[in-house]
Amino acid sequence: MEEKLLLDIQEKPESVFRWFILSFQHVFAMFGATVLVPLLTGLSAGVALVASGIGTLIYIACTRAKVPVYLGSSFAYIMAISLAAQLNGYGSAFVGLMAVGIVYVIVAFIIRFTGSGWIKTLLPPVVIGPVIIIIGLSLAGIAISNAGLDGGSGWRVPIVALITFGTVVAVSLLGKGFFRIVPFLIAILVGYIAAWAFGLVNMSEVFVEYRFLQAPSFQFIGTYALDFRAVLMFLPIAFVTIAEHIGDHTVLGEVTGKDFIDDPGLDKTLLGDGLATFASAMIGGPANTTYGENTGVVAMTRVGSVYVTGVAAVIAIIIGFFGYIQALIDSIPWAVIGGMTIILYGLIASNGVKVLIRAKVNLGNMRNLIIMSTMLVIGLGGAMIPLNNAISLEGMSLAATAGIVLNLILPKQL
Repeated sequence: MEEKLLLDIQEKPESVFRWFILSFQHVFAMFGATVLVPLLTGLSAGVALVASGIGTLIYIACTRAKVPVYLGSSFAYIMAISLAAQLNGYGSAFVGLMAVGIVYVIVAFIIRFTGSGWIKTLLPPVVIGPVIIIIGLSLAGIAISNAGLDGGSGWRVPIVALITFGTVVAVSLLGKGFFRIVPFLIAILVGYIAAWAFGLVNMSEVFVEYRFLQAPSFQFIGTYALDFRAVLMFLPIAFVTIAEHIGDHTVLGEVTGKDFIDDPGLDKTLLGDGLATFASAMIGGPANTTYGENTGVVAMTRVGSVYVTGVAAVIAIIIGFFGYIQALIDSIPWAVIGGMTIILYGLIASNGVKVLIRAKVNLGNMRNLIIMSTMLVIGLGGAMIPLNNAISLEGMSLAATAGIVLNLILPKQL
């Protein structure tokens, strides 16, 4: 029997305290990845946090508060942002990202008038299942590396990761009442203390170069020249991330027992995602995208309240302006994040298996086996098709493309 949500989509937590704690857990889940993108591209981490919060609120408004999604910085545009900034300046990167947002909006309006039935034809369970598995397992290497289980991090990092992992497991299985629905927050607190005890955190350096109140380095549209030279570098990536958008919403639908492609509709979810990316670029932030980490939190806690993700968005905006809070969260060692994400990413992949089981996909059928096996090898094997000097079709997106093509051309009756 499918386990029901403890808090349904439009239910509010019983108390303000519980509401805040549940929301703050989502902030922890998205924080590392959201700030990593600006760190890799030279953008402002504070702006990325504010943009993620604003983007999530835009998304909630566009979807009529029907989907508990959190939007954070997208990894898909790292290379394009870096190259555009290097060649033409960050203004060209922001224009490119705004163009991506417009593409999302255009696709959303097309779906609004043509319906989304054709998407389900292109993406049946035999394709969606492996896509979801790939989404989770493609992140496995990151979790293992952060947890120090790749053999190159000494002994302290794996020990701290193991303590964090063990705390998540223990609280999830043995916790009672409220404690059972905040396993990640408790694990982060325990892991942080362990990291300090093992010398992975130097408290004397945590707040160095931070001020209590610290406005992010916004780059508002109008403060830089509109440079369109990099637009063609960004546009193809939009269709790659639209495929990821569909996969992420399918994952969340499996977790919550809903069909978000039908209600509120793919047109509204894409509209929210696109406007969020456009708004982020307008203030100097990276592209926004739905976050698997936060889907993992929903899966583990069984709390699907959109009010929880909405308050998480407000907290993220506040953190972007409070330097000391940002400093404290930024000081969380990757060992702690790694121990936590071993479970988070695994939960995502497990939901792909659940799709196949619930749809009763016949794995004795050679056609289905060919589609699935091809997708898994391409998605997890590092296959890549360069589209230009800045971008390439790879990973989950390339696997999804292969699965769609095979599903369309292979005869259904063998």
